[in-house]
Amino acid sequence: MKDAAAKPTLSAAEYATLDGVALAEMIAKGQVTVAEVAASARAAIDRANPAINALVELYEDRFATPEAGLQPGPLYGVPFAIKDEGNHFGGRKCENASRLCEGYVVPEDDNFARLVKSSGVNLIGRSHTPEYSMALSADTVLYGATSNPWKLGYSTSGSSGGAAAAVASGMVPIAHASDLGGSTRGPAAWCGTVGLHPSRGRVSAGPNESESGFGMAQSSVLTRTMRDAAVMLESLSKPCPGDPFIIRRPHGSYVDYLEGPGRRLKIGWSAHSLIDAPVDREIAATVQTTAHQLEALGHHVEEASPTFDMVEMDRMLTDLWYFQFDKYLDCLGERSGRKVGPDTVERATLMFYEWSKARTIDAYFKAMEDLNRFRRQIGVWFADYDIWLSPTCAQVSQPNGVYGMNIDVPPEEFLQHEQETCQFMVWANVCGAPAISLPLALHSNGLPIGVQLGAKPGHEEHLIGLGAQLEQAMPWAGRTPPLHVSKLDK
Repeated sequence: MKDAAAKPTLSAAEYATLDGVALAEMIAKGQVTVAEVAASARAAIDRANPAINALVELYEDRFATPEAGLQPGPLYGVPFAIKDEGNHFGGRKCENASRLCEGYVVPEDDNFARLVKSSGVNLIGRSHTPEYSMALSADTVLYGATSNPWKLGYSTSGSSGGAAAAVASGMVPIAHASDLGGSTRGPAAWCGTVGLHPSRGRVSAGPNESESGFGMAQSSVLTRTMRDAAVMLESLSKPCPGDPFIIRRPHGSYVDYLEGPGRRLKIGWSAHSLIDAPVDREIAATVQTTAHQLEALGHHVEEASPTFDMVEMDRMLTDLWYFQFDKYLDCLGERSGRKVGPDTVERATLMFYEWSKARTIDAYFKAMEDLNRFRRQIGVWFADYDIWLSPTCAQVSQPNGVYGMNIDVPPEEFLQHEQETCQFMVWANVCGAPAISLPLALHSNGLPIGVQLGAKPGHEEHLIGLGAQLEQAMPWAGRTPPLHVSKLDK
């Protein structure tokens, strides 16, 4: 094996243009070694990360001896980054981007870590996220601000912001993301990547949790291509012992659906705002263009969408998500030997900490009942349609500082503040439904536009199939941001 420290035979610029499947194929054919790919990744990170600040920690052992411990899999040797959230990989830090958790090391692998390892990827580092994954900007007191690769000083969205920036800029082809209310899809939209949020129960949250985020949160990945998304979904969607339920999956592999969904789908589309906050005109126009394109591909497409009270949904989610948030932070503080306060958590986080102390068990149970009501209300619409086509975000990326946790926005207004741009995403979490954001256009201001496709629970293959069709019909391959590795000085 060649020395990993040697000059890479694969240039950083070339590496940054290849997806995971391409890199794995090169490794399998002997055209490049795992060590050479790792060296190329390190060169790419060294070139782009100082400006973008997407990765907050690199695992030096995974560059020094990158083949050690790798499992055989479809993405053998492909560099991969883990989000600073979730306590997944044993022996690695998980700090939730918070001074309260600084230095915490995860004791052992969970099921997600085992599934990731089964794909064969090489875990090379940790990506930035908002404190406790609560905001639309990976901008923290602990690690500073992550910049959108499309515009320096602009937000990546959140919470998987560092992951999206790392993928979009070419530092890694695939990165971990997780999504409780849009945290995979929002960063995908604002950074111009592919972001698939799987169905409830598709990816195991065990063994320490039966489900994450009341069943609304799922771990997944951000990629640049549909085939990387399909290959990783296939690796991550294996049921694990003790999972509370096993959900429907299609015949065959998700990779099979890269040829298309296999049948004509009934698609409803809408770009009308769900709350008193506008949808950008160019984003709405892109949704309409996508609808016409899907119709040209042979699908039945009409203007239609489910109806529900988004303001009431926000109230329900606030009561649910932040019930006993104070106790959660206190437990983290006990673990680290620190106390919750202005020196350990950010301003909005501290407001939530104090506010949550007054949340009642009655409000919690009412929110759970409301959750079921919304789920059934939206489910009635999906009894007639296969897909809801909409914007991913109502606006393109905003400057860092507009959204984040170190701001003075009270809890009663916080979610509404975020939903001004995120209004189209959280329904999928509530319903346990899969949804995907695709980078189908650029705004006239040069920032990416993401378009969302949502499906019935358990029907990710429809999203893989439609995404692959749109990847050919409205291609984004070769569209790279100004802060891409290939465009930066060596």
